[in-house]
Amino acid sequence: MTEEALSPWQQYKKNLGETRPWDLLNPNTEYAGEAEANSRYDICKKCPEFIDLTKQCKQCGCIMSLKTKLQHATCPLGKW
Repeated sequence: MTEEALSPWQQYKKNLGETRPWDLLNPNTEYAGEAEANSRYDICKKCPEFIDLTKQCKQCGCIMSLKTKLQHATCPLGKW
């Protein structure tokens, strides 16, 4: 299926990558170290896709102050 043929929901799920918001509630979730999480978040804050008011990414819709703490999370733009 091409990028153009994806529904908005399919595109959203693709942009999330392998992680899901509810991973934050899973006691077995691996977390990134504080330095790595801070480094990721700093990258996000400089990105034009970052919404400063809500601290969300326009591409995946995630709250980036939380997503950056998940070890296996990835940036939908490949920045980290």
